[in-house]
Amino acid sequence: MNPLQSRKQLLIAESELNRAQLVQEWQTMADGVRSVADRARTISSIASTAASLIAGLAFFRRTRFAPGDERPSWWQTLLKGAPLAGLLWSKFRPRPKS
Repeated sequence: MNPLQSRKQLLIAESELNRAQLVQEWQTMADGVRSVADRARTISSIASTAASLIAGLAFFRRTRFAPGDERPSWWQTLLKGAPLAGLLWSKFRPRPKS
């Protein structure tokens, strides 16, 4: 085998190694993107639940009272909103992966 053929074989082998490394790096990058997307969905779900909870609590706080009525404390309002919060949590909580 002459030096040129030997050099060609080495370059082909190096090219195969580079190709395999590229595939592995691409797979690692794709896994990272999937992980970020999963986290974004989780954060989106939590943010949506929090927004719904805040809107529900704001609704309870907006109720108007007659001038002689005593306005309930924020604690009472929070207790009124607890069933709503429980309902929202059960609907939007992250489910364990099967």
